[in-house]
Amino acid sequence: MAETLKTLLAREAHDAGFDVVAVTTVNAIPQAAARLAAYLGAGHHGDMSWMAEHAGRRESPTALWPDAKSVIILAKSYAPRENPIATLQPTDRAVISAYARGKDYHDIVKAGLKRVARTLQTASGADVKVFVDTAPLMEKPLAEAAGLGWQGKHTNLVSRAHGSWLFLGAILTTAEIAPDSPETDHCGSCTRCLDACPTNAFPAPYQLDARRCIAYLTIEHKGHIAEEFRAAIGNRVFGCDDCLAVCPWNKFAQTTREIRFLARAETDNPPLADLLALDDAAFRARFAGTPVKRTGRDRVVRNALIAAGNSGDVKLAALVEGLLDDASPLVRAMAVWALARLAPQRLSALSAMAETEHDAAVCAEWRTFLLG
Repeated sequence: MAETLKTLLAREAHDAGFDVVAVTTVNAIPQAAARLAAYLGAGHHGDMSWMAEHAGRRESPTALWPDAKSVIILAKSYAPRENPIATLQPTDRAVISAYARGKDYHDIVKAGLKRVARTLQTASGADVKVFVDTAPLMEKPLAEAAGLGWQGKHTNLVSRAHGSWLFLGAILTTAEIAPDSPETDHCGSCTRCLDACPTNAFPAPYQLDARRCIAYLTIEHKGHIAEEFRAAIGNRVFGCDDCLAVCPWNKFAQTTREIRFLARAETDNPPLADLLALDDAAFRARFAGTPVKRTGRDRVVRNALIAAGNSGDVKLAALVEGLLDDASPLVRAMAVWALARLAPQRLSALSAMAETEHDAAVCAEWRTFLLG
């Protein structure tokens, strides 16, 4: 029965658009709890408080569902058409991470998981539950245990066939299915991913300090971005692909066959001027159906202002100036910083605005500028 179920899983996963499927056991990652505790203990999760709040449920699949017997890991490639690092020029355009340039992968992956799970349930009579990465499931260690790839030195999954470009989903089931063999680490002595990080976010191989990661800072971080990271962010307004893009295993990856993951006009290096002009309604309309929408207008415009300040493009100064009195202190603070870089004389002429500012972080930006 186990082999029959695996054959069925392979066929159904392919038909549902997945590129890889493999199986592991619910107790395959006994080391995960200690590693997670060390990560949280070091504070490397930043202000992602949900990681600490649900730490106990992340330790094992059975913490989520005690009756589960097998874990089916499925993956879809989102390998882009071109190397994302090549899109960092010109600097008057915004760079959005490859994973977020198409339709939100959560919706696509979850729909495929449900299809495969229904087929498995019908064929086996077993119970099933599906999980995408919004659930407290350690899908990367489980994927390694199932043989889909290994967690590279950048902490993401690396596949010999698909490089660093895989979205993961999981199905827990009460069915007992023969597990696949785990993958071994093939990073060797390579440190390209570590060396490529603009903000030195890797304190050691296989360790990520999210507080220094551009992806975390531009997507997850809800507060003001510290000045020490702003220049390194460049024109990255949503995420960062540098550590993924330099992985040598990407040479074996073919462009994703899922056209919904590929860039569309709204997200393919949009002009910074377009992003700086967005109000909330325009932001929602432009990024509807993409991961960018979930971060919200204020944080994306905050990031676009950092990119504008880094661009050296004085033509953006008028748009930046118009955001000095924005309703969001996140936006106002970065407008001060960006205009100080683009047109300091214009900012000096508007220094009276500092006297009516009440947000501490925005006041600090004004003070830094005025005191030189």
